[in-house]
Amino acid sequence: MSSAPSVGRPRSGARRLPAGTAREEILDAAAELFSERGYAATSTRLIAEMVGVRQASLYYHFSTKDQILAELLESTVRPSLTYAGQLAAQPGLDPAEALHALVRYDVGVLLGARWNVGILYGLPEIATEPFARFRAEREQLRSAYRRLVAAVATPAEAAADVTGDLVFGLVESVIGMRRDLPARPPPERLQQSVAAAAIRLVTGRPFHER
Repeated sequence: MSSAPSVGRPRSGARRLPAGTAREEILDAAAELFSERGYAATSTRLIAEMVGVRQASLYYHFSTKDQILAELLESTVRPSLTYAGQLAAQPGLDPAEALHALVRYDVGVLLGARWNVGILYGLPEIATEPFARFRAEREQLRSAYRRLVAAVATPAEAAADVTGDLVFGLVESVIGMRRDLPARPPPERLQQSVAAAAIRLVTGRPFHER
């Protein structure tokens, strides 16, 4: 009787992430393949080969390709959603400062990932059940932007939700910049520029940090 295949470690070649777990290496390889080749063109077999594990070992960590993509997508919104909650819990924090901080942080998450997974937001598969949690968390983040914009905007601003959506779209525009621009500003400068643009969009004035 043959022994069961080992799981969780590459079987050949150099490690993709020397300090990473097998699960993290699978996610990293999938992120590269999904963003560079496309989701439909990437099989679990190809992901396993890129990591250096048997396909059965990949299935030990992820039962489907959808599950891999869902985890990757959730990683692009959950840190910012958590940060939005932390900002909301700070008593007395000026809403404009909170909005500026959230935009900077969110842009940093989207630019700081090793692979540009955000370009997969528009896949038709995202509307299906395996991605329900990602969609829900992304909508929660959108709602956080709407609340902050409503708090920053003047009472006469009747379209605070629309403006909140515009700010949300402005943040996610860095996904396209990352894909399309052969050279882009350093992440820190882009974070600052997008945050400043968001405040100007909402208030019509430059942001002045206290």
